[in-house]
Amino acid sequence: MQNKFFIALLTLGALTTNAQKLDLVKYVNPMIGTEKMGHTFPGATVPFGAVQLSPETDSIPYAVNHKYNPKTYDYCAGYRFEDKTITGFSHTHFNGTGHSDLGDFLIMPTVGKLQLNPGTAQNPESGYRSRFSHQNETAQAGYYKVKLEDYNIWAEMTASTRVGFHQYTFPKTDQAHIILDLNAGIYNYDDKNTWTYVRVINDTLVTGYRQTRGWARNRTVYFAMTFSKPFKNYGQKNEDGQVDYKGFWRKWNQDENFPLIEGKKIKMYFDFDTNENEKVKIKFAISPVSQSNALENLETEIPHWNFDQVKNEAKENWNNELNRIQIKSSEANKTNFYTAMYHTFINPTTYMDVNGQYKGLDQEIHQAKDFTNYTTFSLWDTYRALHPLFNIIQPKRNNDMVKSMMKHYEQNPIKMLPIWSHYANENWCMSGYHSVTVIADAIVKGVYNGDANAALDACIVTANKQDYEGIGDYIEKGYIPAEKNGTSVSNTLEYAFDDWSIAQAAKKLNRMDVYSTFMKRSENWKNNYDPTIGFMRPRLADGSFKKEFDPLSTHGQGFIEGNTWNFSFFVPQNPNELINVMGGRKQFIKKLDALFTMHLPDEYFADTEDITREGIIGGYVHGNEPAHHIAYLYNWTGQPWKTQEKIRMILDMQYKPTADGLGGNDDTGQMSAWYIFSALGFYPVQQGASEYAIGSPLVDHAILNLENGKQFTIEVKNQSPKNIYIQKIELNGKTYSSFNLDHQAIVNGGKIVFYMSDKPKK
Repeated sequence: MQNKFFIALLTLGALTTNAQKLDLVKYVNPMIGTEKMGHTFPGATVPFGAVQLSPETDSIPYAVNHKYNPKTYDYCAGYRFEDKTITGFSHTHFNGTGHSDLGDFLIMPTVGKLQLNPGTAQNPESGYRSRFSHQNETAQAGYYKVKLEDYNIWAEMTASTRVGFHQYTFPKTDQAHIILDLNAGIYNYDDKNTWTYVRVINDTLVTGYRQTRGWARNRTVYFAMTFSKPFKNYGQKNEDGQVDYKGFWRKWNQDENFPLIEGKKIKMYFDFDTNENEKVKIKFAISPVSQSNALENLETEIPHWNFDQVKNEAKENWNNELNRIQIKSSEANKTNFYTAMYHTFINPTTYMDVNGQYKGLDQEIHQAKDFTNYTTFSLWDTYRALHPLFNIIQPKRNNDMVKSMMKHYEQNPIKMLPIWSHYANENWCMSGYHSVTVIADAIVKGVYNGDANAALDACIVTANKQDYEGIGDYIEKGYIPAEKNGTSVSNTLEYAFDDWSIAQAAKKLNRMDVYSTFMKRSENWKNNYDPTIGFMRPRLADGSFKKEFDPLSTHGQGFIEGNTWNFSFFVPQNPNELINVMGGRKQFIKKLDALFTMHLPDEYFADTEDITREGIIGGYVHGNEPAHHIAYLYNWTGQPWKTQEKIRMILDMQYKPTADGLGGNDDTGQMSAWYIFSALGFYPVQQGASEYAIGSPLVDHAILNLENGKQFTIEVKNQSPKNIYIQKIELNGKTYSSFNLDHQAIVNGGKIVFYMSDKPKK
């Protein structure tokens, strides 16, 4: 009964209209984007789940001889499509990030001689890893299955929000083992594990925790692990190396059948006798708070051993969420679209136990009241499209995400909103303070139901943190001197946009003094524009522009993950003024056209980890986020047909239903959110404003099933791969002449109709 009630709570509000629910899980392909730079994982998770139970295909060290190992970048999500072996199945992963962590609690079933090291891909027999084949592999939303060929074991897994459910079908043997490797992880290095602890309570139940110092420098994850049958023996191998002092624990033989294990590099094993095709099941729950909470999570979410029931509940959970948008389109487009929705609903992740407890940034235990606490905020990426998408189709969750950001701020002794946070840690990755944009967007669109003025105050404090990454110089000079910061230009541009979004929230709340201050700051982008070359350019402390400058290079030019060709268009808060300073519409259009048609020589991205030729159109780099709004800027030039043309080109070239189908990292859903918006026909160029720029819809028909019980319908007449140009728009039965669509028009419910043609309407 508890489990059914819990599932009902999870799915509440997912489809509140009278629309018929469709089977949309069949269109989700978790393998899309896993090859090359996709960095997604194909395993089992539920929407926004704390657990992402997925295979690891190698154990690549972050550093070799204390130097960064570039190959580790290929394993940001743990799984690489082209690999031939699996080292095990761990419970936490990031979706499509360009940096990584996690990979907690790796489990691997084996038979035969016990081995407690993973071995090598070149010689799998040297360790516990196994060969596998994609022909014997299945990946679906909420379910994963693969045959471990070296052991003749079928591995299956599914999940609830906080529990991973394993099912291993063994051959007949008296040498069946299940390995729990607490040392394994993603972006691992010798000192990443600071401590691990295991307590064997009885012959079916084990609890413990793992502490790591990585991207999150102080992270503890607790677990409870239970087996469907008793193990006959168990033991451990401690690879801590020489320890000067061991106390009097030496009185015990701790290697075999000893119930209390501690160390930095622990590997456990559990032995079984199995019959032919016998299924040994494991339920593995995690918690940010305690072992007892992990056990409570396990007993509450999955109190039984019915694997198929949990698998079906995970599928139903995904179907409820995917049905928030129902589309008609080609089979390939449906696969792209619903896989994109799947990716957007993985992160942020739930970060609290079933009792509402979570660990805060202050490392204290807190109780979430009337909201779900979330983590995994990759805000440099997701403020652009993911959170605006949530404001339409997941407003309750986005409201809770803003509340989670506010708790982050309250518990943070530095008193800043999150930059890039996960697991009660701030890792400070990337530039800008883009949580303010997420908060402002939620305030302006009426999604946030907390204390909006307190939220605005937190935004102001964050934006005035003068000792953080050049903010003091930015406030004093209006730009960041290149001598002081390697990404001085992109930081200035991003701060300026964040400031504009703060101004919009202030205007909504009638705090006009704040509005005036931050609108003035939002014009600081002009201080890095060099009219003599027509590009944004690093500026020195004395006011002069840096002399040595290469507009094509992404290294040493003042930008993060981009060059000036892409970042010079990053003024989404004021495209009209950007057009003016670039010489007017004619010159601006010429430069936009050149961006999409120029040739970018290989040398300018050869050593860039997250971009390949496939992610570039001319000089436009879709695989990195700063350019995501650029194709929509033609709407401000009087040539919206060029926006329509470019959008359809990007949709076609950068998103394919194949293992290498993404043109860059998905970045916890941003690439996918761009696809969803653009396929529907509009996009949030200005987060913090109430309007979306209209592009060129890819779908034939779409229904947005909104949480308020209303529907917004998109109908596309004469849709085809050639008919990419809009001839006419009707909104609620009336001719619509604007290329901006208001947020309220969507959430109020209604219908927009696009009439398409193969000829641009000029």
